[in-house]
Amino acid sequence: MHEDQVKGVGEKVKGKINEGVGKMTGDPAQEAKGDAQQIAGEARKQVGNAEEDAKDAAREAVDRDHGSVAP
Repeated sequence: MHEDQVKGVGEKVKGKINEGVGKMTGDPAQEAKGDAQQIAGEARKQVGNAEEDAKDAAREAVDRDHGSVAP
């Protein structure tokens, strides 16, 4: 798992907590902060996913090239 994936999930969790606290206390600013953290966390997680996908694709390409026989 990529570092951005882990940090993104952590940010989403913090955002969910802040959103819940905002709802419980009737604080719309806290709730909005939580929503923003969740969105930022999801974006960071997706960046990590894209980086992992790129690494996997590069590894597969190298494996294919090493496995092929030149004519």
